[in-house]
Amino acid sequence: MNKDGLRKLLSLFKLEKVKRGTQLLKAGTEEKKLRFLNKGVIREYYATSDKEVNINFYTEPQFITDLTSFNADSKTKKYQEALRDVELLAIDKSSFRKLLNEYDCGKSFIDLSFQRLLRNKELFEYNRITKSPEVLYNELFIYRPNWLDKIPQYHIASYLNITPETLSRIRKRIS
Repeated sequence: MNKDGLRKLLSLFKLEKVKRGTQLLKAGTEEKKLRFLNKGVIREYYATSDKEVNINFYTEPQFITDLTSFNADSKTKKYQEALRDVELLAIDKSSFRKLLNEYDCGKSFIDLSFQRLLRNKELFEYNRITKSPEVLYNELFIYRPNWLDKIPQYHIASYLNITPETLSRIRKRIS
């Protein structure tokens, strides 16, 4: 991307402040914005009528957009909720696409983002199938220590696909 395109892209992002507990994304809706978490904590999850399962947490500056929905103009299957007050930078889809067409520069961004998304999704599925909840919990200390500081334990338990009581027993065993 040239400097002019980058400057224009940055000028299109709008600051959005979101209160704790706000739903940022709901299943059955279409992702209409490219959203970047600037500050705060967001949980991402799937939900049925009787259960919610956390699949990711965003605690550091990064893109939080459901790229599948955003890119394919399809409805998302995910939910996102602000666990703390959140500050986002967002650009609406039509403005982003117009910029892509104008500068022909965003295809590599989208491609790289999808590659990263697929790598993370495959690793997540592999870990959930091949590792015990205790091993996964121990890996949070190594790879996601900020999750353990910023996210309530019952959400961590859901991410590990165990009950809060089981997580409590694991924590007691390893302490």
